[in-house]
Amino acid sequence: MTASERDKMAAGEWYSCLDAELDALRLTAREAVHQHNTMSPAARGSMAPALRALFGAVADDVFIEAPFHCSYGINTSLGARVYLNAGCTILDSGRVTIGEGTMLGPSVQIYCAEHHKDADLRGQGLEVARPVTIGADVWIGGGAIILGGVTIGDGAIVGAGAVVTKDVPAGATVAGNPARPLPRAGN
Repeated sequence: MTASERDKMAAGEWYSCLDAELDALRLTAREAVHQHNTMSPAARGSMAPALRALFGAVADDVFIEAPFHCSYGINTSLGARVYLNAGCTILDSGRVTIGEGTMLGPSVQIYCAEHHKDADLRGQGLEVARPVTIGADVWIGGGAIILGGVTIGDGAIVGAGAVVTKDVPAGATVAGNPARPLPRAGN
C-alpha cells in the first residue's frame, strides 16, 4: 500500500503539498486562524476555541496574540505559559514543539518545509518537513526566523531579526543572519 502524502509528510519524507487531504487540513487551519484573528479580544481570552482544538497539544494558559497564522496546527504542541506575540507564523508541516514558559516576540516565523532544489520537482509541490523544537523558558526576539530541523535549548535567547539555521545550545544567546553565538556577559 502506498503511503499518503500526509503520512509521508509526518514521516519526514519527500511529499507533494499539492494534495486534496493536505488542502483540506490547511483549510481547517485557515478557518480556525480566521476565527481567532477576528474575535473580540474580550471574547477570545487566550485563543479562539477552534484554534485551541486545532493544535496537537496546548496547555490551558497559552496566550496567542492576533494576528496569528499556522499552516496545519495539528503538528504544533505548546507548553504551559507559552506566549506568542502579534504576527507570529508557524508553518508546521513538520512537528513544532514549544516548551513551557517560552516567549516569542512579534512577527516570529517558524518554517518547517524545505522545498525541493530541483525546479521541476519544486513545481510539482515536492517538499520535506523538518521538525522544530524550542525548549523551555526560551526568549525569541521579534522578527526572528527559525528554519526546519533546528532545536533551541532550554533558556536560550534568540536576538530580534536573527535567522536560525542551526541548533542553539541551552542557555546560549544567538543573533544575526545567520544566527551566531554571542559572548556571555562578563567574558
